[in-house]
Amino acid sequence: MRIKLHWKMTIVFCLLGAVLLAAAYVYLNPRLKAFIERDIEDNIRRELFLCRELLGPGDLKDADTLADRMGSSLGLRVTIIAPDGKVLGDSDIGGVELAGIENHLDRPEGQQALKEGFGHSRRYSYTLKKYMMYSAVVLGGDRPAAILRLIMPVSSITEFEAKMQKILIVALAAIFLLSLVLSVIVSSVVTRPVSRISSAARSIAEGDLSARAIVSSDDEIGDLAKTMNYMAGEIRSKMDRIASGEAKLETVLSGMVEGVILTDEKGAILMANPSARKMFFIDTAPEGRTPIEVVRKSSVQEITDRILREGHKTAVEEIQLSRPDERSVKVSAAAVMKEGEISGALLVFHDITELRRLERVRQDFVANVSHELRTPLSSIKGYSETLLDAGVKDAKDQKEFLGIIYRESDRLAKLIDDILDLSKIESGKMAMVFLPLDLRPVVKRVCSILENQAAAKSLGISADIPEGLPHLLADEGRLSQVILNLLDNAVKYTPEKGSIRISAAQDGGFVRVDVSDTGAGIPEEDIQRIFERFYRVDKARSRELGGTGLGLSIVKHIVQAHGGQVSVKSAPGKGSVFSFTIPSV
Repeated sequence: MRIKLHWKMTIVFCLLGAVLLAAAYVYLNPRLKAFIERDIEDNIRRELFLCRELLGPGDLKDADTLADRMGSSLGLRVTIIAPDGKVLGDSDIGGVELAGIENHLDRPEGQQALKEGFGHSRRYSYTLKKYMMYSAVVLGGDRPAAILRLIMPVSSITEFEAKMQKILIVALAAIFLLSLVLSVIVSSVVTRPVSRISSAARSIAEGDLSARAIVSSDDEIGDLAKTMNYMAGEIRSKMDRIASGEAKLETVLSGMVEGVILTDEKGAILMANPSARKMFFIDTAPEGRTPIEVVRKSSVQEITDRILREGHKTAVEEIQLSRPDERSVKVSAAAVMKEGEISGALLVFHDITELRRLERVRQDFVANVSHELRTPLSSIKGYSETLLDAGVKDAKDQKEFLGIIYRESDRLAKLIDDILDLSKIESGKMAMVFLPLDLRPVVKRVCSILENQAAAKSLGISADIPEGLPHLLADEGRLSQVILNLLDNAVKYTPEKGSIRISAAQDGGFVRVDVSDTGAGIPEEDIQRIFERFYRVDKARSRELGGTGLGLSIVKHIVQAHGGQVSVKSAPGKGSVFSFTIPSV
């Protein structure tokens, strides 16, 4: 027997509606009961507190009459109990019966009311032979005068809950009937156009809008599925190849660091990848415009014309950009061929600024090293030749020459050691062990190394390291090297009878160390380059004092390897303050 889609949908909707309504009943019924009970309890509690506020001390003189009036007004049983448990009044019991009623001191709601001001319990009443709900409140402020208790049969609550349950069942049944009617209507509306959609989809797939399909499905959904599968099978094989190629190309171009611009045979831009837009600050759609309009660099337009107009297959050129800073860009252009003809140009932009900078650094480093090595080597060679030629016969002069050779060779050794240290730090091959470190003993040890050197110039070195300063997370040997280099420079360039001070203070999650001196200071134009390799403010005096020109560069790289920063504040004639930060524990 063939079942129409219309009836299938109707049955499914009905079953779904029945399940949902049953779940709604299971969910709502206990919560509705709980809500009703809470609401009744809250109402009784409010009535108790209201009665407590309205009753005065004099109202308790005739407690039984008061209980009768309150019970009649509230529709509940009211009991007034003395603090010692004696029943003073009851709305359902009076006269002789009231005098013979048992002591109520042990009632849980009364005990709770005396302790907390309000008590509530639900228990079985052996007197009334049924479950009751008890609520009590204390009357009389700081010194309880009595306990006011309201009693309500649990059966009353149960009857009210049963009525609400019937209402819920009727409401859910009405909703089910309404959903049944709506499911019939909706299924009819939904299934009516399915046949039309199925035949139209097949017509679109075959290109014949008047065609009709012969199918073996049992319902309209089957027809639609077969038709859509057929159409999807025809279209998908073609569209997938196109989409896959476009997605791959777009992924490659978007992920490239190099900028890429593609033009047509007339020189109009067809596509520019994100890197090209970022490199040339292209904030509007570049499509349809020429490279010079977008890049605003005539050399880029010239290399494009070389491909499109002059017929070159490839071209390479290096250009300079000035926005936002100076950059070097290598432009590689290639012709896009189609059936043996040039149909466009592909421009690839490589940012080689860092490569050019590294080349300059290498050249400068080689030149500086050669120059620095030549001076001591020339001195060693000259004095050695003089001694070897026996041109110096005086022992004093010979000793002086040998001393010069020793100092120059020592300076040469220091220079080579500094170069090796700097190379290790920059390459990350210098092993560092970061451990919690107390700064005070490190400073004290470094200062002791320079004591004799400072005493020779009558310099005063003072250290101001607070006792409560956090420990540093640092390599002890490298931190000592940083402080030693800074203090050694201060001693060398501070005139006699000057002073040098090293201090430290917490700076957020870092500890800042300052090394200040009363030396000649550093001109403003030299401050920006003071941490460069081989840079010296006073080259002649630096060599005279045995400096290699690498100490501050080593300081900078060690501090940066610790995650800190190094800086300097100075002015001619006012001394200098070198500062660096190291993360604290």
